[in-house]
Amino acid sequence: MQTNPAYTSLVAVGDSFTEGMSDLLPDGSYRGWADLLAARMAARSPGFRYANLAVRGKLIEQIVDEQVDVAAAMGADVITLVGGLNDTLRPKCDMARVRELLTQAVERLAPHCEQLVLMRSPGRQGPVLERFRPRMEALFAVIDDLAERHGAVVVDLYSARSLADPRLWDVDRLHLTAEGHRRVAEAVWQSLGHEPEDPEWHAPVPATPPPGWMARRTADVRFTRQHLLPWIGRRLTGRSSGDGLPPKRPDLLPYEDSAR
Repeated sequence: MQTNPAYTSLVAVGDSFTEGMSDLLPDGSYRGWADLLAARMAARSPGFRYANLAVRGKLIEQIVDEQVDVAAAMGADVITLVGGLNDTLRPKCDMARVRELLTQAVERLAPHCEQLVLMRSPGRQGPVLERFRPRMEALFAVIDDLAERHGAVVVDLYSARSLADPRLWDVDRLHLTAEGHRRVAEAVWQSLGHEPEDPEWHAPVPATPPPGWMARRTADVRFTRQHLLPWIGRRLTGRSSGDGLPPKRPDLLPYEDSAR
């Protein structure tokens, strides 16, 4: 990997993680690690262009069908692909099919960019992760294999102790906070060969007093009512939180056009 490369364009492909949930901005939109990364890259490359095709809730088959060929046609210097985790969280998951679709995605994207970036997604500590850990790790094994075969960079967020800390996850327990997204942007930045701005992004978050019993129970009730039950309802009815939503930034345009 070259040091301080002068990439001129970035296309991000994926689901809610790449869309930026839950890094909420005052206008109600989401920022997220991909926007933060684009801002850094744009600061080094005048005329830098950026597209973000991610849509929350998308499964890997939807990402392949709706985003991959669009991204490949853009011919960006860097393409990031993060997908498949939503599949592993479903009650039924065909991992052989996930592998096949991820392979299709990488094979279509790798020849059309200077650098393809894949990720081992972060996992929040808790019983949900433990339940789905075998599937997640099977997914990461596929990613590692594809990266080796196609010259992709793998950003290992799963092993970062900081990103397992519940304090870096939003109240929905599925998406990172603003600080979590900042750390992901730093991780990708370094993986692309840039000098670190935060060498300790992966370090554990400083200890704070744990919340009391009542605070934990209140948070559990809020989580169940506002997030868990609606999530279950969507699974039972075959709906997705991203149904009908357009890509976050569908065109590869100069980043300054969308500066906030």
